[in-house]
Amino acid sequence: MSADFIARLVGMVVFAGLGIYWGINLGASGDNQALYAVLFALVGALVGLVITPYISTRPVRAIRNILSRVSSQTLVAGFFGLLSGLIVAALLAFPISALPGPFGDILPFIGVILFSYLGITVFIMRKDDIFSVFRMTLPGRSSETKSEEENSGRSILLDTSVIIDGRIADIARTGFIFGTFLIPRFVLNELQYIADSADSMRRQRGRRGMEVLSQLQKDATVPVQISDIDVEGVREVDEKLVVLARQMKSPILTNDYNLNRVAELQGVPVLNVNELANAVKSVLLPGEPLLVDIIQEGKESGQGVGYLDDGTMVVVEDGREHLNEQVTVMVTKVLQTAAGRMIFARTNG
Repeated sequence: MSADFIARLVGMVVFAGLGIYWGINLGASGDNQALYAVLFALVGALVGLVITPYISTRPVRAIRNILSRVSSQTLVAGFFGLLSGLIVAALLAFPISALPGPFGDILPFIGVILFSYLGITVFIMRKDDIFSVFRMTLPGRSSETKSEEENSGRSILLDTSVIIDGRIADIARTGFIFGTFLIPRFVLNELQYIADSADSMRRQRGRRGMEVLSQLQKDATVPVQISDIDVEGVREVDEKLVVLARQMKSPILTNDYNLNRVAELQGVPVLNVNELANAVKSVLLPGEPLLVDIIQEGKESGQGVGYLDDGTMVVVEDGREHLNEQVTVMVTKVLQTAAGRMIFARTNG
């Protein structure tokens, strides 16, 4: 049974009892006391059946959803802000209560509300500064220890595309990434939806993503955590990731160009696997020799095209006559594009 159903049953009983009590009091001086009691009991049961979830379970559920989206630092800062505001209000309540009425009766209550609000607001706004002060004042912590704790406590949100891509498992195994891979439930649901797709290609991609996720969970290099945290009022997965990253102040690990651009525009840090792959490709200078297999013709007349082991395209002038051959070429130009690095070369002959 759901919580709403149980709350409705309890509400029916409670409001029916209140209806009976009210009906007996109204009919105390008349002969229709039982009729009043039954009538008000039915009305009370109906009212309890309708409104009980709106005053019990649904507000609790809304508060729980709000708290699930708030970071632990924000909750701690808000608690201490509330405590500080109440202390200030209590200190000022005695002199304020000495004022003539009605100010002495009203102003202490207003002070409690005002200083509580100010305390919560100020502490939440300056929570990063407050926690940094506490971290610096704790004894026995070196700068290396602080850096390790910050890295280990960082959460990195994973996008569906980077899980399907598969390279993240190898990158995590190298130890270059510090923190915890956080996979929201809505990302996992999208991955499962792709794995159950009727299209064979999408289904294979989804199943490969499931295998990569299983490898990440078995590998202890980077911890993997699947969270039920969600973003209310947002339907698109990419938009949910951006909003969640802003709330948690966590980077997004992806290889989706559009998500990368949207996140950067909103001030969310992005770890792009494609940019990492381009950054670690071998650096070649004009004039260096290069051994390459020419496997296809180029767009221009006489050109041949080959690829390095890391996927870098090599366009060889006069390379068409060496098609399906392995030749040594001389690098003439290296061009960096949005799609990656492109090398232009010419044959030695």
